[in-house]
Amino acid sequence: MHYDDENQFEEPVKDERFSTLLGAEQWRRLPDPIRHRFGKRVRGGASIAYQGTIEQMEMNWAGKLLAHATRIIGAPLPFDLSCVGRSAVVVVTEDSAGQGQFWIRQYGRRSGFPQMVHSSKRFAGPTGLEEYIGYGIGIALRVEVSDAALLFKSDHYFISALGWRIRFPRLFSPGALTIGHHDLGGGKFRFSLRLQNRLLGTLLSQDAIFQDAAP
Repeated sequence: MHYDDENQFEEPVKDERFSTLLGAEQWRRLPDPIRHRFGKRVRGGASIAYQGTIEQMEMNWAGKLLAHATRIIGAPLPFDLSCVGRSAVVVVTEDSAGQGQFWIRQYGRRSGFPQMVHSSKRFAGPTGLEEYIGYGIGIALRVEVSDAALLFKSDHYFISALGWRIRFPRLFSPGALTIGHHDLGGGKFRFSLRLQNRLLGTLLSQDAIFQDAAP
């Protein structure tokens, strides 16, 4: 569903930001539905919502420790395994002032309020795309295509404050983050998240199935 602050429906406009990051050759390798989802943007202040279900989620002991520890900075990682089989909602809002996007992910849980994950994507930095998760902490992302899926891979983590930008040493970073968008046909797609550490293995994995937003 597309909507603005006054609940008036808005038609999306063409967006070439992701296709520019990938380059024409890689962009053509993507299935048409993925190019459609990432080749449009709603007008400033409007949002688009995708509804789905968490299909699987696994964490090892280090992943559980990390997910719960990062709750002090807004819980950027899913931490409750009871979300499996429950509803998930992703809302993307265009940031007209910053020329980026605000993302809100909502994960249902067995009890209590759903977990809310907030982040901001900005088309900036050395890789051309950064995701801010709060408290000045961000991830520089590389975008690529593999097996007809659109992948966002962490290049490095950083903290930005008072005009300074400091990279986390690779030894102290949580690991290699890969987020995937895989088209399933019929207006459905799979969101995948993998966080892998060279020493501690796969800290976290999650898969969710979403449906295209209704026009």
